[in-house]
Amino acid sequence: MKRREEIKLKVNGIEYIVEIEPWRTLVEVLRETLGLTGTKKSCNEGECGACTVLMNGKPVASCLVLAIDAQGKDITTIEGLSEGEKLHPIQEAFLKYGAIQCGFCTPGMVISAKALLDRNPKPTVLEARKAISGNLCRCTGYQHIVDAIIGASKMMEKKE
Repeated sequence: MKRREEIKLKVNGIEYIVEIEPWRTLVEVLRETLGLTGTKKSCNEGECGACTVLMNGKPVASCLVLAIDAQGKDITTIEGLSEGEKLHPIQEAFLKYGAIQCGFCTPGMVISAKALLDRNPKPTVLEARKAISGNLCRCTGYQHIVDAIIGASKMMEKKE
């Protein structure tokens, strides 16, 4: 018999009460229980960055976090960045600078970029590279992604 527990998660500003097995990871609950499939599940080892979400404003590999341990924390996924049809400036910059090809790594890259820009609105190229160093991209290389982060920084500065 499977043991299930009721937990409360706050994801993208919405509180959810879900009943889960205590060994399920946050990425599994986000995708399979809450239907938030923007966060990708890939390596299950914290190596690729595709599952990156913000937890209390810091980027984490959601494949390494038990969902039960995410209780009481503010979780932000890629779905939480846009406002309806309006993309977040980071998402706009990824499109503008050609930082998307297959798109699999994009949600994790965008979330990592958001964490950087939240704490450092004017990063250097080196800081942008470091911020995405835990995210793998097999299609674009990284220059377009770094350009998008720097471009997003400038776009966000103009909106202030």
